[in-house]
Parts: sequence; structure tokens; C-alpha cells
Amino acid sequence: MADKLHFELVSPAKLLKSEDVDMVVVPGTEGDFGVLPLHAPVVSTLRTGIIEVHNESGIEKLIVVGGFAEVNAEGLTILAEIAKPLSEVDRTAYEAELKDLEEDVQDAKDDETKARAEKARDQIISILEILDREAA
Repeated sequence: MADKLHFELVSPAKLLKSEDVDMVVVPGTEGDFGVLPLHAPVVSTLRTGIIEVHNESGIEKLIVVGGFAEVNAEGLTILAEIAKPLSEVDRTAYEAELKDLEEDVQDAKDDETKARAEKARDQIISILEILDREAA
């Protein structure tokens, strides 16, 4: 019986993690789910949320935006649009970006530009909500 789960977290920029862990909690669009060694195969889209990586040194939290997770015989792979350790998230930068995006929504000259700005704004709002929950 396998006692560790191989976990990889990949963003468009780079491979962020590749290690053997005890468990990973994934923010799926249908709800959070835990992945342990020998988990049944599954594919899930991700919602903006926190990935919890459990290992002998504790729990590491990473924020993730979009993407999907795949569990197979080799382990768990998460391909995320955006991913970074929660400890590296700069709330002030996200708040400034939100202000800019709110202006972009107001200044949009056409429906397509407005829809893109609204989508980006809503993504930042989701990130800030997660940061609020984590701080509480």
C-alpha cells in the first residue's frame, strides 16, 4: 500500500510543486475534496480557492485560480491558471488591481471589453474574499 501521494502543481509560468505528500485538499467546482494515496481516478475543474498540502511538517496553503485537477495512478496533478503560496499573496496589490478593474468596467466602450473587465474584477473579488476568510 502506498503511504505517500505524488503531487504536482503547475501554472503557465512554471512547475510550482512536485513532491510526495500525505494528502491534498482541492477546491473543486463541486466542493472541496481530499486526495489520499491510492485515490480513485477523477478529473475536476477548480474554483478560486485554497489548496491544502498535508505532510509531516504541517499544512501548506496555496491559492489557486482556475484550472483543473486530475487524480490517476501516478498521483495528483493540478494545472492552474494562477497559483502561489498563500504567504506570498500581496493583498494591497490585489486591492489596487480591483480599483483599476472597477474603473475599466465603468470606462468600457463595448460589451466585449466590459465583459473581460468584469470577469477579471470578479476573479480579484474572489481572491480577496478568500484572503478575508483565511485571516479570520
